[in-house]
Amino acid sequence: MTPKSKSSARCARPSVCAPRSSTPTAPGCAADMIPVAILLLAAGASSRMKGRDKLLEEIDGTPLQARQCARAVATGFPVYVTLPARDHPRAAYATGTSIVEVPEAAEGMGASLRTGVSAIPEDHAILVLPADMPDISDVDISQVISAFQFDPEVSLQQATSANGTPGHPVLFPPDCRAGLLASQGDTGARHVLKANAHRVKHVALPGNAALTDLDTPEAWADYLAKRTPGG
Repeated sequence: MTPKSKSSARCARPSVCAPRSSTPTAPGCAADMIPVAILLLAAGASSRMKGRDKLLEEIDGTPLQARQCARAVATGFPVYVTLPARDHPRAAYATGTSIVEVPEAAEGMGASLRTGVSAIPEDHAILVLPADMPDISDVDISQVISAFQFDPEVSLQQATSANGTPGHPVLFPPDCRAGLLASQGDTGARHVLKANAHRVKHVALPGNAALTDLDTPEAWADYLAKRTPGG
């Protein structure tokens, strides 16, 4: 791909983003030299699953954990996956990723964020994605990263549904690191988004991909009943 000239587009975006080492940079993009890592949150207890592990439930014969790890790895960016322990059954389905053990996983998403972020180099922007979102594809992840890299400003990028409802994933620039490391409880990074509301930009993904998560047996049954095999 040949970047467009300044006169035609200040920051032309490719349809699918590649890792920094191979992505042509367009002139004037504030974030085009900031490396990006993906943080897949997979340390939850599946407490609403009535004894089942939501990330080991299968779609087309593949555990959700394996499916989402593979999609993240397919983008070519480094992927970090938080797990309750390195010997947890989910670890078998984290091929190609860096596993981050979260000893305080029972606390909630805050512990997963703190521990995961601390494992990623300080100069990296971080795309945060819960692992229980089955419709987020490698193309979706790359689209959010591309929006960040080809933005004339260093902004937070938040995926939305097709109708504009905010969801996941969310990409945080390096200067948000301190806020992410202060995450507590199970509210995730809402405090970081609130503090940076003036610089949050939205990236619309198809349908409800940015909103769909599967954390109850009922949600799983409904999702599998409605989806097209292989989709």
